[in-house]
Amino acid sequence: MRRLTAVVPAMALLTTALLAVAPPSGAAAQGPTTGTARADAPGPALTRVADTQLDSRAIYFVSYDGLVNNNSFQKNGLLTYQGHQYAAWYTADRTAVVARRALGASSWQTARLPHRLTVDDSHNVISMGLSRVDGRLHLNMDSHSNGFFYVKSAAGLLDDPTGHAWNSGQFGAVQTTLDGLALTPRFTYPQFVATPEGRLQLSYRAGVSGNGRNALAEYDGSRWTALGEWSASTGTYTSEHGSSTARNMYLHGVDYGADGRLHAFYTWREQNSAVMCAPGGLTNHDTGYVYSADRGRTWRNAAGTVVGTTGGPDPVAVGDPGTVVDPLNPDHSLMNQESQATDSAGLPHAIISYVPGRFGQCTTGYAADRTANGRAFHLLKDSTGAWKKTEIPVPLDSSQRTRLVLDRHDNAYAVMPYGRIAAASRSSGYTDWRTLFDGAGLNAFGEVVVDDTRVAQDGVLSFMYQRKSAGTTPSPLRVIDFRLPS
Repeated sequence: MRRLTAVVPAMALLTTALLAVAPPSGAAAQGPTTGTARADAPGPALTRVADTQLDSRAIYFVSYDGLVNNNSFQKNGLLTYQGHQYAAWYTADRTAVVARRALGASSWQTARLPHRLTVDDSHNVISMGLSRVDGRLHLNMDSHSNGFFYVKSAAGLLDDPTGHAWNSGQFGAVQTTLDGLALTPRFTYPQFVATPEGRLQLSYRAGVSGNGRNALAEYDGSRWTALGEWSASTGTYTSEHGSSTARNMYLHGVDYGADGRLHAFYTWREQNSAVMCAPGGLTNHDTGYVYSADRGRTWRNAAGTVVGTTGGPDPVAVGDPGTVVDPLNPDHSLMNQESQATDSAGLPHAIISYVPGRFGQCTTGYAADRTANGRAFHLLKDSTGAWKKTEIPVPLDSSQRTRLVLDRHDNAYAVMPYGRIAAASRSSGYTDWRTLFDGAGLNAFGEVVVDDTRVAQDGVLSFMYQRKSAGTTPSPLRVIDFRLPS
């Protein structure tokens, strides 16, 4: 019987977390943490190569501190395959648009889809996925704790882009099911991920914030199948302030590593605000980690112990042993849905952010407190199995999220709000974080959407950003590219 109660001695956990933080820049190098580094391996570097415009008048409104075209948790707002890059967004009249370009091209081909954004809610992003088994592009659109809208391209469209025209006729009808498979009436946070065999999986939340479960569906080239839910909303969590009996697991992502494992970092969000020291904060607590070695059917903690099954009676739950890898109570405005990546050895990395204890032990307004004192941290499991955490010595100056990218040499890049980029070398053990790009001239709103698929294909860090505007005045949506070390 697995333990379903998590009792949190707040100060003790916070002390543990802070002691685990390595010094910021200027600290002595600790040596590589992911294996033996080549002596001649380059450190992190950026060369700006292009900045292209997708749309001069993309839809603009701010809700939940974000933009519907630039929420960093959407997977994927940008996608690269077979020498072409794809982007999706809503234009000024609310129409969903999907575009492509050959890598290195300065112009994009666009296709307007027969769907218009239904509500001014920044959660209602467009996410794209690729099924390599049949060369189709899949899009899931416009959902926040309700139904969704789904469309897929003709077979082979992505396999032979130069042999196919780019227009709306390449896409099928917009559906409210996955080719007839109904999932849940409370659907949010679509994230597509390709399996090593080329099938396509869709991760999503069933339920609502504070009371939801993560689930998976899978496409094999002929049909979609529901694999089921794999995280639990039940059980009791207790802090020094109070208890909660319902929650949801907020994923940093789901990604296959070089080892073929499906990795997932996450935080828990409690339904009952009694677990917090004061109103106005976030009920998010703890950074957890699990992985699956069987394509998302069974979930294990970092030590390899099974802690949950998908579609079974025993999903991953709060308090499961060995799942918390960085403990933190709900008093520090820990952000949900930050980011993760796996390195060339298949080892998991994540970015997390919160207000450290040196700025006080109780946040009372998460947006203002994170903007004033929030810091991002790089977290990884090293080759010995130990978890290491390093503070990135660049203030967030924002309530929003940071994206993590690893280059071909496993150097780490943190793409921060406003398009700023900090980086650290693998050879230092990720202790030498410094700013490589300060975002000057972008006038970016906040979060950006990183193309997680492109770095491995042509060594370019590419992200989509939207320029600041006022009210609901549309603004330019752009993609900027940086060459990384080869």
